[in-house]
Amino acid sequence: MKGEKIESGLWRWTAPHPEWTPEKGGPGGWERDVGCVYCEAPESSSDGVLLIDPLAPPAGTADAAAFWKALDRDVSRSGRPVTILLTGPYHQRSASEIRERYRRVAGASIWAPEGARPRLSVAPDRLFRSADPLPGGLRGHAIPGPEIPEVAYEIPDRRALVVADALIGAGGGRVRLAPRSWAEPTPEGRARYAGPYVESVRRLGDLSVEILLVSHGEPVLRRGRAAIREAIDSAPWGEE
Repeated sequence: MKGEKIESGLWRWTAPHPEWTPEKGGPGGWERDVGCVYCEAPESSSDGVLLIDPLAPPAGTADAAAFWKALDRDVSRSGRPVTILLTGPYHQRSASEIRERYRRVAGASIWAPEGARPRLSVAPDRLFRSADPLPGGLRGHAIPGPEIPEVAYEIPDRRALVVADALIGAGGGRVRLAPRSWAEPTPEGRARYAGPYVESVRRLGDLSVEILLVSHGEPVLRRGRAAIREAIDSAPWGEE
């Protein structure tokens, strides 16, 4: 596990995805370690700790012990409920385990986008549409693809945007569109990639964001809006 403090009350950590294999890596694949986000809601909010697509390190490891110790401490210090927000069905990860751990301690709930409902294996406490008000003042932005719908979470008071699979960190303060191979291999899938998916990412480039916290690859810590706009005009990840 690797944790990175972005700013006070905002952290990104990575943990090894349990379903990763060497065959899934490389160009057109995805990284073994995936990113997760910890954010503390404003003190004026009734919400406490916000966790986006959280994945705990493997049970029984030193990383797991350190992770749970730190999260227990932060939840106790907050004294307010824990909210787990999912970007989509593929990122359910440790949501259920975390909810059960804190449900009786501080209160805990799972929020998931309405479009994820058919593929969810965990029962969310709240299904929402992207325009609905979200805990901690977050804003949801729907992205139709490249494979299945997801939601990017804007954290306005931190000028940050949390993205699942729609953008891939390319290093050096850059991001790229997801590979075309991630789209469904049908005429409809290719059309959705070239149209609604690309256009939805283009609209993200209109947001006033400085920080991009991606699930795959390195985060962007400055000039996030410019990085999104550059990605639109560049080859997708793994295709350069």
